[in-house]
Amino acid sequence: QVQLVESGGGLVQAGGSLRLSCAASGRSFSSYKMGWFRQAPGKEREFVAGIRRSGGSTSYADSVKGRFTISRDNAKNTVYLQMNSLKPEDTAVYYCAADGSPSLFVRTTGYDYWGQGTQVTVSS
Repeated sequence: QVQLVESGGGLVQAGGSLRLSCAASGRSFSSYKMGWFRQAPGKEREFVAGIRRSGGSTSYADSVKGRFTISRDNAKNTVYLQMNSLKPEDTAVYYCAADGSPSLFVRTTGYDYWGQGTQVTVSS
């Protein structure tokens, strides 16, 4: 089992940047693919970005490509989401999640463990 704790959310103006962090504890962090998801008020939770176990391959939702970057530091048991050029429509609660499936590829569903979320609010 793995426990996930997000941090780094806050209020930022449109065009600004934020860096989210997700610290993991428990079983071997490097054995999990990691993902970031978000849920805006009144909307379903959606996949934002994912990264393979080694960090060598990443995947992004079309809405954030070119603006967001996911990375991980397996030595620090931490995954990051660098968010640039933020827009009001990026406002949501952001969650990190861990996928322990044997698949090599980043998935957009089926994650096993979730953090409690961190609020990101982008003002216009």
